[in-house]
Amino acid sequence: MRRGAARVVRGGADLAVRARRALEGEAFAEIRARLDRELEILSDKKISAYFLIVWDFVNWGRQQGIPSLARGSGVGTMVGYTLGLSNACPVRYGLLFERFTDPDRSEYPDIDIDLCQDGRAAVINFVREKYGHVAQIITFGTMKARAAIRDVGRVLDVPLGDVDRLAKLIPETLNITLDEALEAEPDLRALYNDDPTVHRLIDNARTLEGQARHSSVHAAGVIVATRPLEEIVPLYKAPNSEDVVTQWDGPTCEKVGLLKMDFLGLRTLSVIERAKAMIREGLSEDAIRSAVGWDGAREGDPLDLDRLTFDDPKVFELFRNGDTTGVFQFESGGMRRLLTEMRPDRLEDLIAANALFRPGPMDLIPDYNERKHGVKQVPMVHEIVDRFTEETYGVMVYQEQVMQIVHELGDIPLRQAYTLIKAISKKKKEVIDANRPLFVENAAQKGLAKARAEELFDLILKFAGYGFNKSHSTGYAIVAYQTAFLKRYFPNQYMAAFLTYESQAQKVADWIPYLDDCRRTEFPDGRVGVEVRPPDVNLSESAFSVVFDEGEPRDNLHGHVRFGLRALKGAGSKAIEAIVSERKKNGEFRSLHDFCERVPTGGASVGAGGGGSVNKATIEALVCCGAFDSVHSRDERAAMVASIEGAVSAGQSLAKDRAAGQCALFGGGDDGGLGGADEGAKAEPPLARASAWSEKETLAKEKETLGFYVSSHPLDRFADEIERFANADSETIREIAQDHRVIVGGMIKSVRPITVRNGRSAGSRMAIVTIEDKLSTFEAVLFTDGYAKMAELLVTDAIVFVRGKVDHSRGDAQVIVDVVIPIERAPERLATALELTLDDTVHNGSSGAVMEQAAGVLRSGQAHDPEAVRVPVHLRVRTGSGVYVVDLRSVRVAPTRALVGQLTDVFGAGTVRVAGGIPVGAPEVPEYARYRKRDEEVVGV
Repeated sequence: MRRGAARVVRGGADLAVRARRALEGEAFAEIRARLDRELEILSDKKISAYFLIVWDFVNWGRQQGIPSLARGSGVGTMVGYTLGLSNACPVRYGLLFERFTDPDRSEYPDIDIDLCQDGRAAVINFVREKYGHVAQIITFGTMKARAAIRDVGRVLDVPLGDVDRLAKLIPETLNITLDEALEAEPDLRALYNDDPTVHRLIDNARTLEGQARHSSVHAAGVIVATRPLEEIVPLYKAPNSEDVVTQWDGPTCEKVGLLKMDFLGLRTLSVIERAKAMIREGLSEDAIRSAVGWDGAREGDPLDLDRLTFDDPKVFELFRNGDTTGVFQFESGGMRRLLTEMRPDRLEDLIAANALFRPGPMDLIPDYNERKHGVKQVPMVHEIVDRFTEETYGVMVYQEQVMQIVHELGDIPLRQAYTLIKAISKKKKEVIDANRPLFVENAAQKGLAKARAEELFDLILKFAGYGFNKSHSTGYAIVAYQTAFLKRYFPNQYMAAFLTYESQAQKVADWIPYLDDCRRTEFPDGRVGVEVRPPDVNLSESAFSVVFDEGEPRDNLHGHVRFGLRALKGAGSKAIEAIVSERKKNGEFRSLHDFCERVPTGGASVGAGGGGSVNKATIEALVCCGAFDSVHSRDERAAMVASIEGAVSAGQSLAKDRAAGQCALFGGGDDGGLGGADEGAKAEPPLARASAWSEKETLAKEKETLGFYVSSHPLDRFADEIERFANADSETIREIAQDHRVIVGGMIKSVRPITVRNGRSAGSRMAIVTIEDKLSTFEAVLFTDGYAKMAELLVTDAIVFVRGKVDHSRGDAQVIVDVVIPIERAPERLATALELTLDDTVHNGSSGAVMEQAAGVLRSGQAHDPEAVRVPVHLRVRTGSGVYVVDLRSVRVAPTRALVGQLTDVFGAGTVRVAGGIPVGAPEVPEYARYRKRDEEVVGV
């Protein structure tokens, strides 16, 4: 059987090599020799059948439209590549089979497979049905600090509120222990020391902490055996399920010789597949070929992403610009910053970026970039070292590079070199010390001085400690390029697919910023901005989709992204399917009543449609989010909500009549009805009378339904103030230099207090505040002093200005806050001048009296509020002969709301304006100097 399996693998590999030989451009002899060597090792280690099983379920999945891909060290096998399990040719990219396995390695290797998350369960079920002796693996959840507190508190009958407050004092740090929490949180420590009940509760919780609390099914692990599993491993069935699960965890199953496979769900594969489906559904084949620049004579499928050449300058331009929202592995702010500095122009740069962007290797990023751009020279060490680090500019980035240098320069076998790397990562001194003299001696024999060889070995110890698996990085860099390709040439379709899966997988607060990223997405013709429009019962699908307006060209440059109805909170999938299905079958909905007549409503099956899946709450959610605005209007949302009860009742009555074979006298049955009137032309019942919602109420209901504002924004009413006093926003701070001072206005979304652990402020609290403006969100950081002074101003949904300096040190731009200013106090804190207009033609000769009255008001405004700025007053006098500016540089006032109100009463409406305009990066200077230049520019007209 072993040899038979090997023959099948070899035969499949032969066919694949012949098919790919011309495409790869590699020497056939080298590929063939590597294949033979790998196949011999796999056969001797009895791994051939393993490869065949993996190939079998991957092949089946792809036939069902479920994309799959190997990750990790399995990408470095030529057998895996020729069988189509991976997407990277190991010879072309210098990937090592020995990173996967070798003859002397005792542990069983595994091929981790990423599957489209939508089809993962189907693939697992296929394996279960075909191979029979299959079970998923149990995993045990341990009792964490908070859970231990809550469970012990319940047993000790401590009031629930007290337990809840105690649990919330434990910092939100991953895997924090109770001892660490007591050390980090002074309030918790004080309760522990002072309250006997809390002391007893925590001491008991310490005993339980870390114990197994519950079991669940491992997200990816599956075992496959050659005989009934009950003969090998204890099994059980999970509650309310027929699935068989092991009672041993994964490592234990592997120790007894069971084959473990990981079926990993990768959302990106689902995004790619959906994007391709939308492209093919919405665009003709000619439009697709034209979009990517293929002429009619070129053969192949433009959307066969495994046949990309990975050298498209337009795709790399997207990486160089940091326009990588939705691009696999390259989304974070820190990674985008790396890309703009690296300016990648080849796939090898993306592979390196994947490996470098981790703690430890990050220190090497400046060296890589400066050497790439010729700012620094690449150091020459030895011909062997230079050859293996050439593609990374002399930086040892990958484990494979270290293995090859140790092997060729130190004459240490590759399998032993891998053992050395593992020993370095685990700090096994005896293995390291045993290899050092061997490496130094053999390197010296090849022309490297012993002192240099010692230095090089020390360098290897450093690099191997955090070297990355190049096989894994290469496979993922190719997936990243594929997503960037789709985003570059089909931005609408790709972002619609991306938003679909992100909105399903994350909380609203986590994925909603992607809507702002859409506005920055560039189209192939240079136009910027993917338009995302709100839900609509007549246009939306269940998921995000691409919609073309009537008469709009159907190509990759047109169309817009439309919100999916699934985005509604509380709307079930059956309800959404019923709505979309009815619309596609019988046309658009004409009104709310028409909707309720045609879509089954209520809790029970009604009429032929059955299901009754759309309830009143679903309809109300559709109204509140604006999905019926195109049918009625935004101003009629309150009336629509008031009409739901009657519309649903009428719809259910009509459905019952239809089910009984009756038709309304003028309703028009199959024969057109007695009156012969067409049903589509009948008059629609009017909406119920109801007072229209205020703008605030309308927006609040939108947010309650969708989790965000869709038709407007609470900041709209403060647009003038924000434009006047802010000198930056959530987008521009990304481009503003480090430590430059800015003023940004927005709405507080969340406040996260943090207890400082170290330094002079240890035990004190600071806060990270998320602030939203019309474009996106950003984080504002208040350190301990600022938080202590301004904590009461940090209220969710409050509109504020924050003044401080820009900080890029943590990746995404943040504002280190000096002061938080409520929107209503912005004029007296952020003004640069007070501008008055006196219209003599309006005052009919009484301007003198007006000025005397104004002088008294201005004198009262000169009383100095310690928090308010004092600004110059600019007076414009409009007469019949022209406009004159009167120099009042000696007058400085604090432009408080009271003062502005008093001056408005004197001069009239629209004649008093508080000016802003503090520039970005303005130095902190005395107030009198701050406005000197502006005063000197005041001249008569």
